[in-house]
Amino acid sequence: MAKNFTNELVSVVIPIYNSEKFIIKSLDSVNNQDYKHIEIILVDDFSADNSKQIIENYMENNDNIVYLRLQSNSGAAVARNKALEIAKGRYIAFLDSDDIWYPEKISKQLELMTKENAGICYTAIEMINEENILIKDKRRVLEKVDYNFLLKNTMIATSSVVIDRNIVGDFKMPIIRSGQDYATWLKLMNNGTIAYGINEAFVQYRKSSNSLSKNKLKSIQQVWSIQRKYEKINTFHAFFNTMFFTINAIKKHYL
Repeated sequence: MAKNFTNELVSVVIPIYNSEKFIIKSLDSVNNQDYKHIEIILVDDFSADNSKQIIENYMENNDNIVYLRLQSNSGAAVARNKALEIAKGRYIAFLDSDDIWYPEKISKQLELMTKENAGICYTAIEMINEENILIKDKRRVLEKVDYNFLLKNTMIATSSVVIDRNIVGDFKMPIIRSGQDYATWLKLMNNGTIAYGINEAFVQYRKSSNSLSKNKLKSIQQVWSIQRKYEKINTFHAFFNTMFFTINAIKKHYL
């Protein structure tokens, strides 16, 4: 049975794992949006730090938050899918628990999505370190990307994404430990859906010392695996795509 989504509501999905250091900044950046029809769904992937207590204290003054805690460490895909199950909003926005939004992010994206009848929207990002210092200015994004482009590029940053479920339909992420976001964009776009970009940095992406994306070799292996296993792309084309993906990733992070 198809779900009925609350039309104007944006459901912000935030997986939590040992997030005590940055989660308040992330939550504040959501609650400081100039668009106010927002619910926040936090799914705690069995954190071992003080994340639970910090979030519960924050919830005392913020009634737009739903907090769930998993009974074992299961990975970001499981946490995000649990949030997607209970999300009421027509729109899904993803935010990692150490990243930060600028106040106009959601309103600007919804404006574009309404204008273009877009199912997926993303923005440019800038990079900060663990001390909140800017380490890389805006990373340029294109106004539109399609499935074939995404096979070879890392254009879409997870914390910048908004999805209209009335257009793309209800969805879940593949259950893999990392790379599930990239696999999801491919899954949602392999029918011809176009993702629309805003070339303004509405997200501060935190490049932390323990980030999963720091292991570049592992990321490249994931791209190969996702294209072969989930997209059923043949060996030759998957190799070709992964090669270009690697080159573009190097440009993004280091040039």
